[in-house]
Amino acid sequence: MKNIFIIVVIALALFGCSNDDSSELKIRLSNASKFNFQNITVNTSTGNVNFENLNSGQKSTYKVFSLAYRYAFVELQIDGKTYTLQPIDYVGEIPLEKGNYTYEITANDSQNQHGKLGLQLIKD
Repeated sequence: MKNIFIIVVIALALFGCSNDDSSELKIRLSNASKFNFQNITVNTSTGNVNFENLNSGQKSTYKVFSLAYRYAFVELQIDGKTYTLQPIDYVGEIPLEKGNYTYEITANDSQNQHGKLGLQLIKD
């Protein structure tokens, strides 16, 4: 009986647990550009969330959000210059469901503060 209990516990640990903790809304960032990002701030209408610096090709750790949409305000620095992705508003947008997401951020060669960054939502 004791052996069966141990097998059941091991099976639950291996197969019953998932990386998708759908009890919370979690978002991480992915730097999909050739540039390194510093001083990254994301604001999704409920306050600022600061992320660690991300080198080209890196992903951040997940952060918990109380409310977020498929796009967000993002401000970051590249080589000491500040760039901003500024949504107009969230009218008509549906809040993201609980789960894990990635905001994939791209950056082009523009030097325009408001035209350099792009964002795509990925459901993890």
